[in-house]
Amino acid sequence: TNPATIEINFEKTLDWVNKGAQPTDTARAILSYKGVLYKKHLEGGVKKGALTAEQADAKFEQWLAAKGGQIEGKKESLSASKSEAKKAALAAEAKKNADRAAAIALKNAPVEEVVEEETPAAEAAT
Repeated sequence: TNPATIEINFEKTLDWVNKGAQPTDTARAILSYKGVLYKKHLEGGVKKGALTAEQADAKFEQWLAAKGGQIEGKKESLSASKSEAKKAALAAEAKKNADRAAAIALKNAPVEEVVEEETPAAEAAT
């Protein structure tokens, strides 16, 4: 899906990282996207005494809310651009169909022959 839907067990993953796991670049990007690395960072601040547990939890909840807003914004912009592309494609198709119908109508229209009648002045001259 777009944006990516990733399901992880947050607590187990956080425990895994806290035990000293060294994630690959791809795994690190996924863990960062889901907030595991930020939570580990905040827990490190609590252990050092820079933050209280309540402050860390509040910062993490604030980050989750902001991340959720970004994801919803991306979903809305993707659906809007998709609907605009669909409208443009329908308009282009309608124009093409109208042009095609006009070409067929022109092709199938009876051809009127132009008959030139001799004028009486031309007959008198002969």
